[in-house]
Amino acid sequence: MGTLTTRTVVYTDGACSGNPGPGGWAWAVPGGAWARGAEASSTNQRMELRAVLEAVRSLPGPLEVVSDSTYVVNCFRDRWWAGWQKRNWRNSQNKPVANRDIWEPLIGLVIPRDIVFRWVKGHGTDPINGYVDELAVKSARTQTADIGQSSPNSPSRRPTRNDS
Repeated sequence: MGTLTTRTVVYTDGACSGNPGPGGWAWAVPGGAWARGAEASSTNQRMELRAVLEAVRSLPGPLEVVSDSTYVVNCFRDRWWAGWQKRNWRNSQNKPVANRDIWEPLIGLVIPRDIVFRWVKGHGTDPINGYVDELAVKSARTQTADIGQSSPNSPSRRPTRNDS
């Protein structure tokens, strides 16, 4: 029988005005802390990654990262990162992995920790995903960063069974 692990749920999102163009990223713990930031010239995928990197850097302990980016979620669920490392940071088409400067530190932080990834439909009915989308779009538009407390409420800690 496994032990029960409580993970902090964190939503992440990235946005870009044009692709490439001014970008913004955001993360939020339902009912808790949030942060957002910007890059003057970026891409949507880069901002999605940056949101996760900043969340993982900022939040200790076990996490459940909720993202509408299949790029981010599939990398960890399907272990794309392991193939990239074996191929000396080349993708399955033998091209250099895009955004390696973010992937490398992110993978280095995620792999030794208890972090799981969950996909959520973007622009759907999830209010916290909508909230981080608004924050990321605001950062892309204004090119500003901010941090705060009290994002909208929703369960921020979910017990999950760890059977390993």
